[in-house]
Amino acid sequence: MIFQEAYMEEIMKPIFHPSLDAITLEGIFHALSDPARTAIFANIAFSECPQNCAALARVSDRTIPKSTLSQHFNALREAGLIRSERRGVEVKNLSRCEELEQRFPGLIPSILNAYKKQLQENAASDAA
Repeated sequence: MIFQEAYMEEIMKPIFHPSLDAITLEGIFHALSDPARTAIFANIAFSECPQNCAALARVSDRTIPKSTLSQHFNALREAGLIRSERRGVEVKNLSRCEELEQRFPGLIPSILNAYKKQLQENAASDAA
């Protein structure tokens, strides 16, 4: 019974999200310095609906272990790039692009456009 209570406290604790004023360029660039995190963030940002963690476990033809995926989501959340919401036992992730546009106008669209261009260039070079 004690184990169950401790487990419920752990899964029900609130998820930390930095305020808009606390988000820094350094934090954003650090979070996006990892190619897997950049791919995860781009997938969330390009998506029109919240994404659960499991849907993003496959990046660039490889599966990311759950523990590593959890660390990636934590880094993106702490940088202020995503917002995570618990829905039952699932955690859904949304981008904070609109909020970030207020803080750093043009930054996130530029990063996402550069990412998309890089993907297209990589695909073209792989096809050649």
